[in-house]
Amino acid sequence: MWAIGVVLLLWLVFTSTHVVAPGERGVVTLFGRYSHTLGSGVGFTFPYPINRVQKIDVENIRELPLGSASTETLMLTGDQNIIDIAYTVRWNIRDPEQYLFRLAQPDETIREVAESAMRAVIATVSLNDAIGEGRGEIENRVTERMQTILNAYQSGVAIQGIAIRQADPPEAVNEAFKKVTAAQQDAQSYINRANAYSLQLTQKAQGEAAAFDKVYEQYKLAPEVTRRRMYYETMEQILPKVPKTIIEAPGVTPYLPLPEVQKKAPQQQGGAQ
Repeated sequence: MWAIGVVLLLWLVFTSTHVVAPGERGVVTLFGRYSHTLGSGVGFTFPYPINRVQKIDVENIRELPLGSASTETLMLTGDQNIIDIAYTVRWNIRDPEQYLFRLAQPDETIREVAESAMRAVIATVSLNDAIGEGRGEIENRVTERMQTILNAYQSGVAIQGIAIRQADPPEAVNEAFKKVTAAQQDAQSYINRANAYSLQLTQKAQGEAAAFDKVYEQYKLAPEVTRRRMYYETMEQILPKVPKTIIEAPGVTPYLPLPEVQKKAPQQQGGAQ
């Protein structure tokens, strides 16, 4: 009798007293039907099998990887291109009761909702956005879409975020895609150079036109003086480059080319030696 009493006492203590750790919730069922939820700390229930307690971690962030290097996950973009994408879903349990009793297979449901949401968003963006700068927006849109669907299912799940690990063209055409991308970059580089050269010529022409306009304004104010000044400036540029002949005229002092004489003197001395 004493042994039976000890066993009954231990059974009552161990099946009626529950220690729920911080970050956990204890879901209590009464003969298999949901009764209530225990918070963190020590809680008491009827002994087993009247009450059962299932402890659920509600703070741990779970990760669900979708797509991998060995398995292609092909999706169609909005511009009719195919992309191989791999991503990770981060989620946690928000409501333990809904998580346990609303969905038959909650983890599988999250996987299917993630694939559906990603395909729906990828179908609205271009290939360049999916593999380039548009990843952040895609991740945010997929997160919002998944949360909306799971809330409608009353799944008790909170989506913490989506992280795209890989977004590339299919392996069979990846090399060709790289060549096309390189050609597009070269073409854009040539276009940029042509635009820069065009801008340079335009600025130069505008500068010359502005200078001509200034000269024309001065010419309109004093046409004769301006013509004479332009003549003198032109002659100053031309005459130093051509041979000159000096002709004596009455009342004019002949020009003695001293620089030329100085150049020829050393040459003559060298020939005499």
